Amino acid sequence: MSAISAQDVNKLRQMTGAGMMDCKKALTEAEGDFDKAIEILRKKGQKVSASRSDRDAKEGSVFVKASDDKKEAVLIALNCETDFVAKNEEFQALGKLIVDTAFSNKPASKDALLSIKVGELTLNDRIVELVGKIGEKIEVSEYVHMKGEAVVSYIHAGSKLGVLVSLKGVNGKDVTDAGKDVGMQIAAMNPLGVDDKSVDKTIIEKELEIAKAQILAEGKPENMVEKIAQGKLQRFFKDNTLLAQPFVKDNSKTVAQYLDSVTKGLTVAEFKRVAIG
Repeated sequence: MSAISAQDVNKLRQMTGAGMMDCKKALTEAEGDFDKAIEILRKKGQKVSASRSDRDAKEGSVFVKASDDKKEAVLIALNCETDFVAKNEEFQALGKLIVDTAFSNKPASKDALLSIKVGELTLNDRIVELVGKIGEKIEVSEYVHMKGEAVVSYIHAGSKLGVLVSLKGVNGKDVTDAGKDVGMQIAAMNPLGVDDKSVDKTIIEKELEIAKAQILAEGKPENMVEKIAQGKLQRFFKDNTLLAQPFVKDNSKTVAQYLDSVTKGLTVAEFKRVAIG
């Protein structure tokens, strides 16, 4: 076999973005075969990915793509280890590719999304490739697909937090601004659900248990415990459910009242809040 030339190394580097020494080693191992060398580099990426699987990936970016009619949107969170990598052009390009693919295909799950092929490689393979090149753990931590009468996205400064809100009772109006206001509310206040009916029953039971223990500790009569506990639970719902919360832009109204003032009957069908880290 002839010696691997600097030109060959540079060519492989241009093709893959891998480091000079990694390219030289891969070409040497592949005996000058570029396809084999690329496969070797990909395998190296897989090894890097596996060796970093226990690392914390608490940085990254949220990416959103919505339909032109504003009735459907997808959101993905792509995580990495450092903010430096989160701002990397290739990382950002990968995030955009993943969210575009998610929007085009509407897969049923995150695993289904990662198995979709774009060109010759699946999205998971493309993540592995970038892991091998950058040397950090990279993963899709969230994938959300939402449909409704109006679906509005809100991305918090720095793209570290994203919200999708599905509104109903739109009555043919453009409710984008109202959706963004509610998205900002969700980002800031992190409600547990849309209303009391959407709060997990185990959370409600725990809150009632805590309330009753507090009431008994205060020496209140036992025949009053249930009534007082229910009152405390209603205050809990007011603080922790979206529609009952005071609206952040105008505390004289609840979120429900604000939406109704935008257009009669307008309310929230569902929401999803996704935060990096």
